[in-house]
Amino acid sequence: MARWTAAHSDLHWANLTAAPLRLLDWEGWGRAPEGCDAATLYAYTLFQEDVAARVRDAFPVLGSPAGLAAEATVCAQLLQTVARGDNLILEDQLRNWSEELRSR
Repeated sequence: MARWTAAHSDLHWANLTAAPLRLLDWEGWGRAPEGCDAATLYAYTLFQEDVAARVRDAFPVLGSPAGLAAEATVCAQLLQTVARGDNLILEDQLRNWSEELRSR
């Protein structure tokens, strides 16, 4: 069963600063399935396999039963953006992720 927690809800590399580490762009924050922010950050690294692996390692909720709802939600949301013509660079990777999620 998915747990809901506070989430930034738009965590990607453009919303992070390096030094000091800060999260920007909080207008979409609220409650989301546990792991939503980690899944979003992971999604935006899919075209860089080495970085995607590091994100998965850093956030153990990804790949867990608890994180499945978050991963499926983020994947579906981003596939909808692809259908509207956005995030086209991620289309193949999102479809592959979607197939992997279906097999769990």
